[in-house]
Amino acid sequence: SYLVGEGKKPIAAYLDIDDIIRIAKEAHVDAIHPGYGFLSENPDFAEACAKNGITFIGPKPEVMRTLGNKVAARNAAIAAGVPVVPATSALPHDIEQAKKMAAEIGYPLMLKASWGGGGRGMRVIESEAELPGQLEVARREALAAFGNDEMYLEKLVRRARHVEVQLMGDTHGNLVHLFERDCSVQRRNQKVVERAPAPYLDEAGRTELCEAALRLGRAVNYTHAGTVEFLMDADTGKFYFIEVNPRIQVEHTVTEQVTGIDIVKAQIRVSEGVKIGDHDSHEAGIPLQQDIRLNGHALQCRVTTEDPENNFTPDYGRLVAYRSAAGFGVRLDGGTAYSGAVITPYYDSLLVKVTAWAPTSDEAISRMDRALREFRIRGVSTNLPFLENVINHEQFKSGECITRFIDTTPELFQFAKRRDRATRLLRFIGDVVVNGNPEMKGRKGIDGVIPTPLLPTVHRSEPILPGSRDKFKELGAEKFAQWMKDQPQVLLTDTTMRDAHQSLFATRMRTADMRAIAPYYARMLPNLFSMECWGGATFDVAMRFLKEDPWERLSLLREEVPNILFQMLLRASNAVGYTNYADNVVKHFVQQAASGGVDLFRVFDSLNWVENMRVAIDAVRESGALCEGAICYTGDPFDPSRPKYSLKYYVDMAKQLEKAGVNILGIKDMAGVCKPHAARELVKALKEEVGLPIHFHTHDTSGIAAASVLAAVEAGCDAVDGAMDAMSGLTSQPNLGSIASALQGTARDPQMDRPAMFAISQYWEGVRRQYEPFEADMRSGTSDVYRHEMPGGQYTNLREQARAMGIDHRWTEVAQAYADVNQLFGDIVKVTPTSKVVGDMALFMVANDLTPADVQNPDKEIAFPESVISLFKGELGFPPDGFPKALEQKVLKGGQPMVGRPGANLPPVDLAKAKEDAEKA
Repeated sequence: SYLVGEGKKPIAAYLDIDDIIRIAKEAHVDAIHPGYGFLSENPDFAEACAKNGITFIGPKPEVMRTLGNKVAARNAAIAAGVPVVPATSALPHDIEQAKKMAAEIGYPLMLKASWGGGGRGMRVIESEAELPGQLEVARREALAAFGNDEMYLEKLVRRARHVEVQLMGDTHGNLVHLFERDCSVQRRNQKVVERAPAPYLDEAGRTELCEAALRLGRAVNYTHAGTVEFLMDADTGKFYFIEVNPRIQVEHTVTEQVTGIDIVKAQIRVSEGVKIGDHDSHEAGIPLQQDIRLNGHALQCRVTTEDPENNFTPDYGRLVAYRSAAGFGVRLDGGTAYSGAVITPYYDSLLVKVTAWAPTSDEAISRMDRALREFRIRGVSTNLPFLENVINHEQFKSGECITRFIDTTPELFQFAKRRDRATRLLRFIGDVVVNGNPEMKGRKGIDGVIPTPLLPTVHRSEPILPGSRDKFKELGAEKFAQWMKDQPQVLLTDTTMRDAHQSLFATRMRTADMRAIAPYYARMLPNLFSMECWGGATFDVAMRFLKEDPWERLSLLREEVPNILFQMLLRASNAVGYTNYADNVVKHFVQQAASGGVDLFRVFDSLNWVENMRVAIDAVRESGALCEGAICYTGDPFDPSRPKYSLKYYVDMAKQLEKAGVNILGIKDMAGVCKPHAARELVKALKEEVGLPIHFHTHDTSGIAAASVLAAVEAGCDAVDGAMDAMSGLTSQPNLGSIASALQGTARDPQMDRPAMFAISQYWEGVRRQYEPFEADMRSGTSDVYRHEMPGGQYTNLREQARAMGIDHRWTEVAQAYADVNQLFGDIVKVTPTSKVVGDMALFMVANDLTPADVQNPDKEIAFPESVISLFKGELGFPPDGFPKALEQKVLKGGQPMVGRPGANLPPVDLAKAKEDAEKA
């Protein structure tokens, strides 16, 4: 490469003819191809080349002078019988004389530079009052761009198309056309998208247009490549000569694609003396006119750093990432764009020209659309979204665009927000590689390489047998509930994909690990009653920590497992959050979840308040899904010191749920404190008092929960929860494989394929190893759960919070504080979100060294956590017997709690606006 115009500004350097000639001579150059900018239309440059014995690849200087001056070119067109738009001669500097010339043509007018192109200097003049100011500005612009400020005026065609004919001539007097290009899609008179052939021309119109261009070319003895530009009235079909560009143009690529002629090569061969139609024309690439044919359709888009959302201001900076399009029918004419390249404000903002070819216009547009969407350019703004909007607009597709298309089509500037997923992912990976994952901060990493989890050997092409979901679809909700009761065997639910990993390692399991095994569930365990795989804390953690879409998880799993019921945990008016939502939000969420694939909703209220469950229950029933109303088990019905949670308490609630219309009655023992004797008596009492199938859920924190499950089964429980062997025990559910084995050969035998269960458990064993850093430091079951009554799903999460606060070494104190807070709050039901409030307060007490007496002391000022204030306000609802009045007064500082159901006090949410706000965030 050679430095041209050292010390000069960019434009001055490009126009430095003497320095270019100096470099050419020093480099022993034979010929110069001027490209399509700056000096390519300058006759002085062509003469300088000739004077120094260098071949100028282009027309002769005298031809360039005739055609480069638009007034002279216009006169040549008139002499050749080519239609022209009424226009003036070169405008004098006397403004009064210029006004007189304009008046003779009549307004509106188009002001143009005599020696220019590319839209520079062009102005629409609506009236005489605008002429002086616009003329002065246009002269300055033309002088800066072309070194000549000569201007002229021509009549403005309001609804105009811009069409141009490509000419190619040799030095032996032969001239051919390569058909036309449409350039109507323009902004500020600069071309944006070009296409060939023009979609609005028929054969007769095309012939007439091209012959007019040839007449003008022959009249001036034109050689090499050149373009004759016309303005076509969209209403009448008449065309008028505009100008000739005596050079190759930016958009020449579309002509090359539809004719198969390499225009640049042809120019060079013409300069070497080759004649059009010679026997070696295969080298020149210029056949005779009758042998030049149109083949297909092509369009070109210019990808630039112009920002369409900032008035097309060119952006500059470093290209962080650059990936271009590829594939059949896609041509790229690139500049210096690559990852790491610096785009400066001193040169053209063009990055690459993209040309797409196809046999039909629609296919060419489709191919261009695909190519534009394949580009990944990061670090600077680009016009890519704007180009996509242009080529996909119906006016463009139909070929109806006029030159004011962009100016009169505001929807072209409505852009979907780019997600830039690849760059963000690369940054995340880079950050993790260098700094480690923030989620692993303070955790012990896994030593060595973890083997890939072992998938079962069953082939995925094996047929999927009918399962519980098929039975549900066949019977409907009411008859399906009766079917559950009629089954002699107990039905089994697997919680591995939801509550098991929530309880064992803080809900960190990724969708990929679930999706891999899902198809094997469908083929190997069709006898499962349900798979609990959604809802509860998994929704929040998926988005907040795993950066995953929980809705996508549901969709992917549903696709893989079409035959087994999907079960989710729904926190009634809290949905899957930690506060009450407006009724219409809960209803909409349920409808979306049911549509997405959830078949069975386990609905509960964190304070066992049935009134707060009714909206969710009704929404589930309306969706057509199964509704399981769950009683949250707390305390011990046989503990005389805690009479609050007696058998009567649970039976009364069960009757309320039955009356509310649930299909199934759930017993949700979230802490795993339901002892075998209590489980047996509770199930027995419920069976005697209500007519619903019963579904028992517990946690194995105590280490003996399987005994409670077996006692419940013995008492007539219809369905029970468990987790696959490798994901069971501790704070998770009891071992599902062991439960199935223990019941083998009995009247309640669940009839499960135990080798299949073991094979799937082997996979989960491998998966669990990957999440070892997130597991609580818990080696065995603990009877301490009967003291603190902490839900299994909360246990690991609360330990995580303690670790984050730096008080994990005081875990024993946290557990005791949890039990103390429960009593302070009135011995309440503890399940999300109330369990979170109890946990918040326990952490707060330990961190601030507070005792229960401190909390109860009316004279000791305490800044209670916001979640505690919210609880006592009644924003989560109320327990049947209310909260302790003295503590309520202290927490609320004398304020009054709300009255009634929280959801009834919340106004409906404008869901459309909420969605719009979320998309903008």
